[in-house]
Amino acid sequence: MTKKIVTLAGDGIGPEIMAAGLEVLEAVAQKIDFAYETQAKAFGGAGIDASGHPLPAATLEAAKSADAILLAAIGSPQYDKAPVRPEQGLLSIRKELNLFANIRPVKIFDALKHLSPLKPERIDGVDFVVVRELTGGIYFGEHTLNEDSAHDSNDYSSDEIRRILRKAFDIARGRSKKVTSIDKQNVLATSKLWRKLADEVARDYPDVTLEHQLVDSAAMIMITNPARFDVVVTENLFGDILSDESSVLPGTLGVMPSASHSESGPSLYEPIHGSAPDIAGQGIANPISMILSVAMMLRDSFGQMAGAEMIEKAVDKTLMKGILTHDLGGSADTKQMTRSIIANL
Repeated sequence: MTKKIVTLAGDGIGPEIMAAGLEVLEAVAQKIDFAYETQAKAFGGAGIDASGHPLPAATLEAAKSADAILLAAIGSPQYDKAPVRPEQGLLSIRKELNLFANIRPVKIFDALKHLSPLKPERIDGVDFVVVRELTGGIYFGEHTLNEDSAHDSNDYSSDEIRRILRKAFDIARGRSKKVTSIDKQNVLATSKLWRKLADEVARDYPDVTLEHQLVDSAAMIMITNPARFDVVVTENLFGDILSDESSVLPGTLGVMPSASHSESGPSLYEPIHGSAPDIAGQGIANPISMILSVAMMLRDSFGQMAGAEMIEKAVDKTLMKGILTHDLGGSADTKQMTRSIIANL
């Protein structure tokens, strides 16, 4: 059965890295006999240019009927003072598709260890996943700003907490079977509920070990001993901060993919970096994060484990051979990196 993939190239370097990701997908699909079709749609700044909104109705309709969605990057300085910004499209599509679980794998490539701000012995063996709740919490509560006071409400329901915890435990079952649940239960009511439910959900996963960490302690461990983590799960605000903290461990954003999952609809896969408008159109953007997002899509949405592993091993082999883009300290351009990865599949 042919799978439908909606592609959102977006802005800046987005079209360049999307083209690279699709080249790799085509090469892998031929090797694993994976049938698919792509449908390109305007999104972000490109959506504003096309229809006046970062998430045009036609794009949303196509996304809802897709089997998976690939997003490259959005954002451009020309929209900084615009009444509607490209980033609003991302918030909108998350809400419309109920993308409640954001998944960020953090892995250190041996060839890039020298780029990490941490000492080599601190990052040995680092390979964990941050699972962030994406549609609840303080970002979606009531916000009141007065002249001399302000108020933000942090709301979570039991159902919202349970489903993100179950997502984390399910992921852990396919890894090292350890979940670290992060909260601030010594202060916050929402965190007290979170910890109680984490203990309840853990009873349904007797093969998975659960540990609790306060968010401030977890932030320190992520720098001092990040290899102790396997699957980290937390609420929206804490997840936003900790996933960004974890993103510096590999030393570059250019090799980090992500996924956002719903309960029953299509998932969205994207690099964690931005649109890099300063290098857009120069052909020097690092495509690895986009290519690894394609690998995540093959594994998570389509069960194509062999294809996903093929891509990941090809990326590792390419880096070990010293093929590096400018951001990694090398001289390869986008097309050279892409061709090298395809050659190493």
